[in-house]
Amino acid sequence: MNKVILMGRLTRDPDIRYSQGENSSAVARYTLAVDRRFVRRDNPDAQTADFISCVAFGKSAEFAEKYLHKGTKIVATGRIQTGSYTNKEGQKIYTTDVVIEEQEFAESKNASGAPAGGSFGGGAPAAEAPQAAGDGFMNIPDGIDEELPFN
Repeated sequence: MNKVILMGRLTRDPDIRYSQGENSSAVARYTLAVDRRFVRRDNPDAQTADFISCVAFGKSAEFAEKYLHKGTKIVATGRIQTGSYTNKEGQKIYTTDVVIEEQEFAESKNASGAPAGGSFGGGAPAAEAPQAAGDGFMNIPDGIDEELPFN
């Protein structure tokens, strides 16, 4: 079985290209920075992330073009594909990519630090929403104590 599941952030905007011909199709290439679970004790300054090359085709590539950008945190599933080619200097180059089958956002826009665009569903504007207290619970706005279903 060849199955890969990754969670990481895009290191740059996806590179999108379209194949030539009658049935042109989108191809998206991007790199995910995936954090390692452990830090080496003998070298705590060592690299703590792996940079995984990913390629998506068709609808997945179109999704990447439209919604993914540098810094976006995603979860992606796919399969490892290896290959090789000979470059202009005659050297054989070996490649390893994850061919993306599914990809989805791993955090909300607000969590990613993107500017807030407004509220959904007609809720209160962000400036009027209750803010979290230092203990992680939301503060109850003044004047609604009698509306709470508990004491």
